[in-house]
Amino acid sequence: MTLLELMLATLILLILTSAAMPLARWTVQRQREAELHRDLQQMRDAIDRYKDAADRGLIRVEQDTEGYPPDLETLVKGVQVGANQMGAPANNGAPIGSSSSSSSFSSNNFSSGSSSNSSGGGNSGNANGQQQQQLVRFLRQIPVDPMTGKAEWGLRSVSDAPDTSSWGGKNVFDVYSLSTGTALNGTKYADW
Repeated sequence: MTLLELMLATLILLILTSAAMPLARWTVQRQREAELHRDLQQMRDAIDRYKDAADRGLIRVEQDTEGYPPDLETLVKGVQVGANQMGAPANNGAPIGSSSSSSSFSSNNFSSGSSSNSSGGGNSGNANGQQQQQLVRFLRQIPVDPMTGKAEWGLRSVSDAPDTSSWGGKNVFDVYSLSTGTALNGTKYADW
C-alpha cells in the first residue's frame, strides 16, 4: 500500500510540475519584456533631454544633426553644458533646471561629472564673467538588451523612415531592439 501511495504522490507532483513550467517561462519572459520597455524608455528619455538642451543652446551641436546626439556613446560620455552659442550665460543666467518653461531637462534628470574650468564655485561664473561649463551625462551606461543579451541597439535618425532597419548615421532620433523575437502580445520586439 505504501508503494502505491508513493507512486501516486510522485505522479501528482509530476503533473503539477509540468503544468507550472509554462507559467514560469511566461513569467520570465514578461520580466524580460518589462525590462526591455524600461530600457527603451530610459534611452528615449535621455535622447529627449539631450535634444532639449541643444534646443535651449546649452550644448554645441553639429549643423546637420538637428540637435540630436550623434550616437548613444555621447549620452554616456557626456557633453559640456554651460554658456550657449552666443556667449551669453545659459538659461538667462539661471541655474539649469530652474527654467520657467515646463521642459523635462533639469539638473535632476542627469548625472554630472567633473566641471571644467572649475575655480571653486558653482555655475556663478569666473573672473572674466564667463559661465563655467559642466560635463553632463544623460545615461549612466548603455543598457543591455534583455532579448539579445548585448548592449547593441538599432538606431534611427530623423531622416530615416519609421520602420527602417538602417541608420542614416548623423543623429540618433530613436532606438529599437535588434531582437527578431515576438512578444507575448504578438508584436515584434523591434517594433517597440
